[in-house]
Amino acid sequence: MSYLKSLTRRDLLKTSIAAGSLFIVGGGFVAAPNAAWALEVTHLKPSTMATLIQMARDVYPHDHIGDEFYAAAMKGYDSADAKGPVEDGIADLDAAAVGRGYKSYLDIGWERDRVDILRTMESSPFFQKIRGGLITGLYNQKDVWALFGYEGESFSKGGYIDRGFNDIKWV
Repeated sequence: MSYLKSLTRRDLLKTSIAAGSLFIVGGGFVAAPNAAWALEVTHLKPSTMATLIQMARDVYPHDHIGDEFYAAAMKGYDSADAKGPVEDGIADLDAAAVGRGYKSYLDIGWERDRVDILRTMESSPFFQKIRGGLITGLYNQKDVWALFGYEGESFSKGGYIDRGFNDIKWV
């Protein structure tokens, strides 16, 4: 924690490595250069977490949802039990990217190229675990609901029928 207190903006920029739209910071942090959030990782490598966040964004892409919501969804994989399988899965993802001429999955600039790699892995247990975890990890965040126009449960408010049952514009 003392590292975080002594980290200035200049230090952050000097010691960071650009990873797509995220910075991988020494000391176990992943941060967004254009937003006010950071994520501390304790078991996974920061580069692994940054790759997981990018993978999550590629699996369920929503341009109007910030990376912090994807980071919150992936935070559960930063555990001692998940470390081995997640690090191995990300290593496989990076190896697939290297096989296509990139340095890593995060080095791929085009979403379509990243999705092509993910499609080759979609039957793997690693991909299925991440995809399945995202369903609840991303979409059960109450702050995300408003971004989709979902107001939450309706029972306590008298139900949907008399309360704008058909007012959703995106369906």
